[in-house]
Amino acid sequence: MPYDRLHDLPESVTNALPRHAQEIYKEAFNSAWDQYRDPQDRREDQSREEVAHKVAWAAVKQSYRKNDNDDWVKR
Repeated sequence: MPYDRLHDLPESVTNALPRHAQEIYKEAFNSAWDQYRDPQDRREDQSREEVAHKVAWAAVKQSYRKNDNDDWVKR
């Protein structure tokens, strides 16, 4: 289930990440959703959605990190 708007993202994303990081998350999730359509392209028994969320978080972590206050800030 790709996301059309930032408002549609899970609360764990919208409550934690700044807007730009949410945009990165959404784009990465949607791309991974398309890329990992075939179960043979996924590891073990992971669902398409699970893989897409993992890819999205990894994309965010390339540009953002948590600071000492547990806030996500740009690298």
